Amino acid sequence: MDISSLLQLSKAAKSRSIVSLFADSESRVENYSTASAGLYLDFSKQNITSSELNQLFELAEKSNLAEKIKAQFSGEVINNTEKRAVLHSVLRAPDVIKQKILAASADEVIATEQHMAEIVDDISTGKLLSASGEKFTDVIAIGIGGSYYGIKVSLSALNTFHTTGLNAHVIANVDGAAVEEKLAKLNVATTLVVVISKTFTTQETLLNALAVKNWMLKHSADADIIEKQWFAVSTNISKATEFGVLAKNILPMWDWVGGRFSLWSAVGLPLALVIGNENFNKLKQGAYQMDQHFQNTPFEQNMPVLMALLGIWNRNALQYSSLAILPYDHSLRALPGYLQQTDMESNGKSVSNAGEKLAWQTAPTVFGQEGTNGQHAFMQLMHQSDEIIPTDFIVCLKGASKLPEHHQVLVANCFAQSEALMRGKTLAEVEDELTVAGLTAEDIAMLAPHKTMKGNTPSNTLLLDKMTPENLGALLALYEHKIFVQGVIWQLNSFDQWGVELGKQLGNSILAAMKGGETTMLSASSQNLIKRFNTSTHK
Repeated sequence: MDISSLLQLSKAAKSRSIVSLFADSESRVENYSTASAGLYLDFSKQNITSSELNQLFELAEKSNLAEKIKAQFSGEVINNTEKRAVLHSVLRAPDVIKQKILAASADEVIATEQHMAEIVDDISTGKLLSASGEKFTDVIAIGIGGSYYGIKVSLSALNTFHTTGLNAHVIANVDGAAVEEKLAKLNVATTLVVVISKTFTTQETLLNALAVKNWMLKHSADADIIEKQWFAVSTNISKATEFGVLAKNILPMWDWVGGRFSLWSAVGLPLALVIGNENFNKLKQGAYQMDQHFQNTPFEQNMPVLMALLGIWNRNALQYSSLAILPYDHSLRALPGYLQQTDMESNGKSVSNAGEKLAWQTAPTVFGQEGTNGQHAFMQLMHQSDEIIPTDFIVCLKGASKLPEHHQVLVANCFAQSEALMRGKTLAEVEDELTVAGLTAEDIAMLAPHKTMKGNTPSNTLLLDKMTPENLGALLALYEHKIFVQGVIWQLNSFDQWGVELGKQLGNSILAAMKGGETTMLSASSQNLIKRFNTSTHK
């Protein structure tokens, strides 16, 4: 059994309806659902049978998944191209596990966590004040990629847990208009800045940091404002101190924590400053609960493993190329963007760990939007085009607002969309409806084809009791582990991102060309575009 044989196995699935699998509906729902760490997964609307699912479990065993899980959590070097361990999960584990896995390095990790907690306490209590002696009102987090998305999604998801009085602002886009828009709302004298860059050389982050630094120096009479109001998270202490950040205000990063999995480290400082240490610790505790579930639960009830295998079934057996992430919760509106990075940057590969061309497709195209907005946008395509797009619906049973009727309607829409995508509507059903409505035979013949829906779209539904730090932590960890499992079975390295590096290299080359450097190595198209840009800026 290997991935290539899934196509043969899927022949029956391609010719059947998902609805037909609900002949024994109660039994199917019971057998095709699981719960852990405050999350409930219903995958009964997937186009799969028990015998097919068992074949996927065999594929996981053949891929040595259990051993690979142990290897990751024990600190083996599983990022083979960069020769690194992958240990972001240890950052949310108890200290005794840190000491067991990290050995001597555990002391630095624990000390960093304590330092970070002290910073949060000192700022929230007013023990640490701005250069002008005022209490901070705002914090700007400057980063990009993994130094941005985890913070962004968590800040919005945990909006009701913003307890320290600080307002958070995230700057990632190198577009100057985005920076100016943020700064126009802020007071230099009460704004704290956290720069997040592992190497402290990332072009976008440094350019944005310089703009914020110049803004502060221009609007403040305190020459030491950068020393008093700036923190950094980086491995490059010398570069950060050159920039003006005090060494004591620099928190370390480690090469065994990838950027897109780094929220649990000091990268999470801006989030902790806003939600407080207690809630930040609860976030990590929820993720740790999912870690324990992932490590210790048989594959048949293992939520990350099940979601990963179902994703492989949809991608490689049924050959669906996309995955829609549809959170029916305003607080999770940033989740689709976060998962675009974690999923596609991790598994958007076509070469195996051994450097060989893979014979199968890997990461799907991930997209999405908060419900119910998506229903009035791209879900038209999901219902009536020929494309079948597997979907993850995510919803909280209890809403955060004081408008219960709104939440009931929201949840009803979530459940209805998963049902509608599965059921569809046949031509005969439409014709019957139009006949009952009193339309003529001629009108029915004209209109009916336009109102059919293909149905048979598979989906998962993830239920959270309500949005809490623990539940968010579990949700983010769930998707981290799902992505890891898929990488194992696809036989690729989920923890490098050389495609991102190429863009950075060419970006530097083109920037140099714009400033008068050599352009002959660039295509005629790029040379022309540079010429037009330079001409426009000198008019």
